[in-house]
Amino acid sequence: MPLPLSKRIAREAQSLDFDSLPQEAVQKVEIALLDYLSCAFESRDLGPSLQAVDLAKRSHGPATVVGFSIKAAAPEAAFANAVLGHGLVREDMHTGSVSHLGVVIFPALLALAESSQQPVTGRDFVVAAVCGYETGAAVGRALMESEVVKRFRPTGVTGPVGAAMAGARLKRLSEEAATSALGLAANAAGGFNEWPARGADEMFFHAGFAARNAVTAVQLAELGAFASESALDGPAGLFAALGKRQSADRVALFSAERLEILSVYHKPAPACNYAQTPCQVARLLAVEDRVPVPQIAQIEVKVSSAALHYPGCNATGPFERVLQAKMSIQYCVAATLLRGAIEEANYRLLGDPELKRLVDAITLQEEAAFTAAYPGAQGTEIAVTLHNGRVLKRRLDDLVPATPDQVRHRFRVAATNTLGSAAAAALEEAAGRLPEFKNAAALAGFMARKDQDAAAW
Repeated sequence: MPLPLSKRIAREAQSLDFDSLPQEAVQKVEIALLDYLSCAFESRDLGPSLQAVDLAKRSHGPATVVGFSIKAAAPEAAFANAVLGHGLVREDMHTGSVSHLGVVIFPALLALAESSQQPVTGRDFVVAAVCGYETGAAVGRALMESEVVKRFRPTGVTGPVGAAMAGARLKRLSEEAATSALGLAANAAGGFNEWPARGADEMFFHAGFAARNAVTAVQLAELGAFASESALDGPAGLFAALGKRQSADRVALFSAERLEILSVYHKPAPACNYAQTPCQVARLLAVEDRVPVPQIAQIEVKVSSAALHYPGCNATGPFERVLQAKMSIQYCVAATLLRGAIEEANYRLLGDPELKRLVDAITLQEEAAFTAAYPGAQGTEIAVTLHNGRVLKRRLDDLVPATPDQVRHRFRVAATNTLGSAAAAALEEAAGRLPEFKNAAALAGFMARKDQDAAAW
């Protein structure tokens, strides 16, 4: 009899060790961690972030809330830190699973590391992160087909499973306990894609629920709670519940060719994954072709079927909330053409009449070549027709992700604004030395320290 999927994942994750990791995977964990932290620091003043932090304040425990002098119970700290990391909509992206895994995995690992009675090493933290990305991504690749993502939020489904496996590996749980952690997390997976039409806040909290539930699943499994080994692939398991039971056989982990974490990219724009390439193509038109915005008569945007049909991406307004704008390809293209930049300020134009005119001029349609290339590549073509009949056209066959240097730069800016320059430098250095840490919990100590605390470092 084949092994149940949860048990197979747990067994394969246990076999991974730090010395077997390629150096690029170790470096990727560092960059992904810095990218998560930069998003968390920049989101501190947003409404959902403040609400999540307020909840964390009401608990008591050993776990740090990123960027705040707050200690909370591990599940509540994980919840707050996940919401913080998700606030900008600039989190890392695994396209094949349509999931943002870092904003769930890192909050769960940090909370579990700080709440562990036995020290967990930095090497274990890195291996655990790789296992978390591998699990969430592989499950998502098999599960998140178009009809599923129309209704269910991918990160809300893949996040708890990936983070639970990460936490189980961090704590070096037995195969049986790790299997139970996965099973419990599968029972807590969820999240619906009803939010995009109104730009509602559920999206931010999906990551928080996922991280909190993953931490709880690991803690319960560590205490001896027993979950069904077939909670993922059984007749009433997660895959079956989403109408994809047969797809469970497609889950493939720890490929010798490429670890899933290496397929994660870092967003250049604070917007939906499917708006990234459209923003970049629009910027080329605005900056390099200097398209005269007042003379624009029509805009034709070609994208993949996945981009066209993801909830909220083919929205033309009215835009009442920032999240509606960040999901809409039409809004993102119009704002980039108008401002010639891809930045947070683009989403402060919700009532701008010229932006509305540009949005109304856009036709969004599928390009078969882009659909065929997805998810390996995410292409966009934009053709702008001026009132005099002239056509300006630009195309990218794939998005250009933020580079490690760009991730480091925006981390330094965000961390310096929150902690001060000395504390930001110390945190970046600590992230780079994580594999040397005898106790990974020490890393969290750098995430709330400010320059005035330097004497205690």
